[in-house]
Amino acid sequence: MRTLRVVTLNIWNQSGPWPQRLQGIRTGLTEIAPDIVGLQEVLRPNGVEAPDQARLIAEGLGYHIAYAPAFDSGGIEFGNVALSKFPILRAEVIPLPKMDTDESRCLLFAELDAPVGPVPFFVTHLNWRFHEGYVREAQVVAIADHVKRLAPISGFPPIVVGDFNAAPDADEIRFMKGLSTLGGKGKGVYFADAFGIVGRGDGTTFSRHNPFTTDLREPNRRIDYIFVRGPDARGRGEPLDAHVCFDRPKDGVYPSDHFGVSATIRTEV
Repeated sequence: MRTLRVVTLNIWNQSGPWPQRLQGIRTGLTEIAPDIVGLQEVLRPNGVEAPDQARLIAEGLGYHIAYAPAFDSGGIEFGNVALSKFPILRAEVIPLPKMDTDESRCLLFAELDAPVGPVPFFVTHLNWRFHEGYVREAQVVAIADHVKRLAPISGFPPIVVGDFNAAPDADEIRFMKGLSTLGGKGKGVYFADAFGIVGRGDGTTFSRHNPFTTDLREPNRRIDYIFVRGPDARGRGEPLDAHVCFDRPKDGVYPSDHFGVSATIRTEV
């Protein structure tokens, strides 16, 4: 096994025509056949009758599931999911700073029992409002600290994916890429932005071409990422290819209000 194929997608909870979108998501996963998937805005029932979106998406596709609720609203949890073709050795749910806002966000850590050894996989979803860059900055600092704690340098380079709600030139993304510090923190932080290094196309993941975003009147931008801390001294963790996915309608319906990102990452030379 010389590569891992990784996908991230914000599935837009149950908004819009969910049954048709579900089929589009499942079709896309079947076509791309990723080893590891990070999903955001996933709903799960907690004592009420409601769809378990992770299980509906993964059914019959051979994935193990780890779920991290960010908050509970009336018995329905909202959070992040890791789907893995490999068994999940352990998982942890880590709350992220919310500062003075009313949003609750989290980081999901899942350690995957891959043929190349344990792979640390992280899935997150940061605050969404344009003017809350200061919150996202605190959140990425926390993410870097937790990755350092849970993924020692001696192991396989950790993979961090998700909806960061920030364009590549934002300070929070520059921090992830080792290009800036935040509040005096950032020493030793570097994650390769897979699409930024080897991406094909313009990389837009929130686009006015998607009819689900039209009413928002927001600019086209790249806000969904696959990061990997690497390559290490053995060449593991090098991004080899990346492209936008889930960017076409299936039977006339787009799978989500976001497009996804797919990346191929080297596991050995």
